[in-house]
Amino acid sequence: MRSFVWWFSIGTLLTLSVLMVQGGVRDLLDGAHPAAGTSPYVSFGTTIFGGGLLAGCLALVMNRIR
Repeated sequence: MRSFVWWFSIGTLLTLSVLMVQGGVRDLLDGAHPAAGTSPYVSFGTTIFGGGLLAGCLALVMNRIR
């Protein structure tokens, strides 16, 4: 579980840094909205959360294989 939490946090930070390099928070929140009725904060948050889940789940799989 500690491995998942560690890699989840690293994944969220890496996803946030990639998004910041691409355009910054201001552009992400004020830019084009993905769908009508969807808050840009929700879209931004789910992207970061998804990056964390991807990294955390990959860490669990790699730990299981080893």
